[in-house]
Amino acid sequence: MKKSLSVLALIASMMTASTALAAERTVTFAVDNMTCASCPYIVKTSMAAVPGVANVTVSFKAKTATVTFDDARTNADTIAAASMNAGYPAHLRQQGS
Repeated sequence: MKKSLSVLALIASMMTASTALAAERTVTFAVDNMTCASCPYIVKTSMAAVPGVANVTVSFKAKTATVTFDDARTNADTIAAASMNAGYPAHLRQQGS
């Protein structure tokens, strides 16, 4: 009985450990080809459709998209690819840019 409880405790701790390592991340992309009022909507919906994306804010004026996502479920490259597939190439902006 003690052994099975120990095994269950070990399994439970391993399952929660992987969840604890996940972090919410926010990145900003420079987005090309945004030329009209509907472009930000298309960029936002294409990026928001990526599983793990929590929030997308697009600035038509600055030609940027700021995305908050769960880095255990997706990454910046996948989000940029979603925008690219919609016709709007997105590139990570460097800090301070």
